[in-house]
Amino acid sequence: MDLLIDNEETEKLFKKILGSIPALQNAETASSMEERGLKYEKNWGASIVDLKEYASFIEKDHLLALKLWNKKWRETMILATLIDEADKVTEAQMDYWVKTTETIELIEQMVFNLFAYTPFAFVKALEWCRGKKMNVKVAGLLLMGKLAASAKNNIDEMFEIFFEVLPPLAKDKALYPYFFRSFCQLARRSRGLYSSCISFANEFIKTDNENAVALGTEIVEELGSDDFINMVKK
Repeated sequence: MDLLIDNEETEKLFKKILGSIPALQNAETASSMEERGLKYEKNWGASIVDLKEYASFIEKDHLLALKLWNKKWRETMILATLIDEADKVTEAQMDYWVKTTETIELIEQMVFNLFAYTPFAFVKALEWCRGKKMNVKVAGLLLMGKLAASAKNNIDEMFEIFFEVLPPLAKDKALYPYFFRSFCQLARRSRGLYSSCISFANEFIKTDNENAVALGTEIVEELGSDDFINMVKK
């Protein structure tokens, strides 16, 4: 992780943000999240919409983002993903955030708001898909899907590499929804990838793994629908 070299202005803004977060509190939401197993050291229950609006008034700042992350409140960590500077994020930071995060909510926020825009996005997506912890694998799958949807200038061959790391993940029932969502993003990217994804999913159906068969069947059905075909980029 980065060594924090603090400065007075950043510290003032940091304290101001901490003082403002309680105004976004929603105790009912916080209680509901805890009942569903989404536990944080401190959770004010602020909505993602409110946090994004709040972050829009804060200038991007890598040091401030690190300080907010280290505070370990749910809201400060989500804000950290929204205000960090993607070009200053390191591989070590990405690994630390992913491997020490216990909730899918936070994994989604760091992937969609920040990690997909770093120079290491493709490398980490592939690496995390090979990971051991469930949340690490989820991060890899979500990052693959986000890149497929947003990395406009990358060639299809860069995404075909993912076919090498996906088969073991298709067998894990816990990963089913994340795999399905991200794989569909991959198939929508281009006509070429669409054809490859159809063939790849059909291979799942031929396996003797119940989860892979179910996943492959649902993917083939979804990709074969007229609505989906119309969304595939030409």
